[in-house]
Amino acid sequence: MSLPVAILAGGLATRLRPVTATIPKSLIEINGEPFIFHQLRLLARNGIERVVLCLGFLGEQVAAAVGTEKFGISVDYVFDGPKLLGTGGALVRALPQLDASFFVLYGDSYLDCDYRAVAQAFARSGCTALMTVFRNEGRWDTSNVEFDGTRIVSYSKTDRTPRMRYIDYGLGVFSHEVFAERAAGIAFDLAEVYAALARRGTLAAFEAKNRFYEVGSFAGIDELSRHLRERQS
Repeated sequence: MSLPVAILAGGLATRLRPVTATIPKSLIEINGEPFIFHQLRLLARNGIERVVLCLGFLGEQVAAAVGTEKFGISVDYVFDGPKLLGTGGALVRALPQLDASFFVLYGDSYLDCDYRAVAQAFARSGCTALMTVFRNEGRWDTSNVEFDGTRIVSYSKTDRTPRMRYIDYGLGVFSHEVFAERAAGIAFDLAEVYAALARRGTLAAFEAKNRFYEVGSFAGIDELSRHLRERQS
């Protein structure tokens, strides 16, 4: 059985305004289909059987478009409620619907990697969390990870150093116990959890080889659209 995937898709997507004032980022059209369809289809190809969508602003539109099953994947939903909970708070709210270990994927990421290999690396690591990384060298976005080939040495979105040649790829694996002391209903960023685990030397790593795509910006949408067209041709 494959690990379930929590997809964090509850943000306001302010970089895509005015488009996202009336539709959520997950439903932005990419080559004639909502982005979430492309994302779920990719997960289905990788053997994923269950997804929990963590939604916030305009999330009911996503639930209406996707339903409870898509491309053979069973889909459940967790909503932030009146207050946005951030990536970390949304994940804590979803824990009751997730297995003891699970993938976490950002709602604007299209990550064509070997999900089975990532899960196997997590199981071998003996750690309670794993971050996928990509050797970025400042090309696609600002590098934010120092990786020694075995583990994450440091990770920060704000305190970057010249030794950070990798970037958070956007796919993680967690055990429930990582969030054991986190109270439900409190907003926080998942990056805080990653950074704390890296400081303790307990964050496993998997190096992805295919570049990541994202729909968090208009440039990213154009890049992904071209990539998917080229794959179909």
